[in-house]
Amino acid sequence: MDRVSIAPVKETSTREETLDQVQPDTPWITLVWNDPVNLMSYVTYVFESYFGYPRQKSEKLMMDVHVKGKAVVSNGSREAMERDAEALQGYGLWATFEKDE
Repeated sequence: MDRVSIAPVKETSTREETLDQVQPDTPWITLVWNDPVNLMSYVTYVFESYFGYPRQKSEKLMMDVHVKGKAVVSNGSREAMERDAEALQGYGLWATFEKDE
């Protein structure tokens, strides 16, 4: 026979208090840098394939990479941006991540 405790559960803090105590992760960004190797169509394809961005957004980011020399392609936690940079490097793109200023 299973026994069920009827003792009251004591909560140590409310959800709001817990959220106030947690320091949010500093926002991080993933950058893709212009390179002399990859075709613009390939860079667009990678943004569409990996991120699932629509063609128009992918082309705009690709043009920023081409014209400005770099583009911020994603933002979020450090772990997520590290994962994105590594994945983009796997596609052969020059990608880095850093804290968002």
